[in-house]
Amino acid sequence: MRFFRTTSHALLALLALTAVGCGQQVYGSPPVQADRPSEVAAATAAAPAQPPLVASPAPAPGTFDVAALADKVKPLVVNITTTQKVEMVRGEAIDPFDFFGGAPNGGRGRPGPHERSMKRNALGTGFIIDAQGYILTNEHVIHDADDVRVRLNDDREFPAEVVGHDARLDLALLKVNGVRDLPGAPLGSSEQLRVGESVLAVGNPFGLGHTVTLGIVSAKARSIGAGPYDDFIQTDASINPGNSGGPLFNWKGEVVGINTAIRAGANGIGFAIPIDAVKDVLAQLRDRGRVDRGRLGLAFQPMSADLAVALGADGPKGALVSDIEPGGAAARAGIKAGDVIVAVEGTPIVHAEELPRRVARNAPGTTIKLAVIHDKQRREVSATLDALPDVDRDGPRAPRAPAATPAGPPDPLGLQLSDAPGGGVRVEEVAASSAVHDLNPGDVIVEAGHAPVKDGASFRAAIAKAKPGSTVLLKVRRGRLVQFAALPIPGK
Repeated sequence: MRFFRTTSHALLALLALTAVGCGQQVYGSPPVQADRPSEVAAATAAAPAQPPLVASPAPAPGTFDVAALADKVKPLVVNITTTQKVEMVRGEAIDPFDFFGGAPNGGRGRPGPHERSMKRNALGTGFIIDAQGYILTNEHVIHDADDVRVRLNDDREFPAEVVGHDARLDLALLKVNGVRDLPGAPLGSSEQLRVGESVLAVGNPFGLGHTVTLGIVSAKARSIGAGPYDDFIQTDASINPGNSGGPLFNWKGEVVGINTAIRAGANGIGFAIPIDAVKDVLAQLRDRGRVDRGRLGLAFQPMSADLAVALGADGPKGALVSDIEPGGAAARAGIKAGDVIVAVEGTPIVHAEELPRRVARNAPGTTIKLAVIHDKQRREVSATLDALPDVDRDGPRAPRAPAATPAGPPDPLGLQLSDAPGGGVRVEEVAASSAVHDLNPGDVIVEAGHAPVKDGASFRAAIAKAKPGSTVLLKVRRGRLVQFAALPIPGK
């Protein structure tokens, strides 16, 4: 009680001081009498305006009603169940951790001695895009499925037809027949989506049915090694197995992405296909059942700071052409190995992985304009695209040639080299102290400073011509690929 009383007395004293401060002027000149309006006006005009001690905060943006948004979008989302007939070897064990299939074989564990096949179920999510019954989902949800069924939000279930699919983008278009007046999800713009913007994911995680999770856009244009067209939206909205193919909504209720991937061991990180990439191919999926893309016919690699110095480029931007397909679109356009492609149709290529995405947006036979840095000069070229094949036409990888006897201990560059069969020098070892970052053991150097390398002697001769402190451009054969590497020359 003593503390309470002390606090009460202090509070009363503070209130008294406050009352005094509000009722009369404690500091400065006496207050102007209120019954003399002319003097009040003069005093007001003479007193300079004082800025507030604390600036008023800007009005906070309104937050959207999550519950109302969930009620609005849930009827647009469907649960997908697929069945696949799997041939079994007699006595083969079933993986007890079959994440998507649940308990295969009816939950009976191992197949009996007379069972040679089983049905495997997989779960996923999709969303309706129009009243005719078209549904979008991931290709990996329906891949090799013998039967696809769709369950609506009102628990009605229908068989679904696979109208088209695109494994490269991991996209599939389904259709349910015999259903009318279905709600269609509006497709928004992933280009206008901002990092930090709130998003809502709806899906069928672990087969639990419609589940809503809230998060933000953590990043855009993420490359996760899923393919040549990696361009994912990263979100912290919870995504789990079974969410695949489900929509990612913005606060307007528009679909801005298709939830596709999660990263093992990284809680709270999910990835979605940008809806703009989906809209680019949707008509082809509906009308033709597949997606035809154009191709340039070249190999490329990312630019690094050392490569930019060696090429005389303005920073590590663009895609460095490392190899050209004979007779392909790039070869016909006059593009050469060592060129740097810095723009496609006027859009800058900042990161190398943007190149295939920009090119693939165009159909075969389309002529596109490319900005290319060649011999430190920028030029514009036009390339008429070929068709991207459905499967890789390259043959099996050639076996690696046995290494020759090393030519000697590591040189001052930190490299241990040997003469390679068929010409060039093979990198046997890169010292930890070496300033070379672009070479790996097994690489074969076939060109140095634009001069052919036949053996160790020709390589050393080419390097001897370089000025101390400069960077030499190397052409390297790495397995089946040809790439470029930068070799810094130590200064004196």
